[in-house]
Amino acid sequence: MTSSELLSREEAAAYLDLKPQTLACWASTRRYNLRFVKVGRNVRYRKVDLDRFIEARTVGAVADEK
Repeated sequence: MTSSELLSREEAAAYLDLKPQTLACWASTRRYNLRFVKVGRNVRYRKVDLDRFIEARTVGAVADEK
């Protein structure tokens, strides 16, 4: 899977371990700044955006990468 690959709402929800309805709710209420692509009725999520979403919510010490 490439980072620019588009995932369906169901695939994105599985990747985040959520229900698709949760992502639909977040999209309609703009609860989180989780980017998505909408073409007609189709909603897609870029894997890179999902990874950024996860990274932004990661809590704890970060290892020094020197």
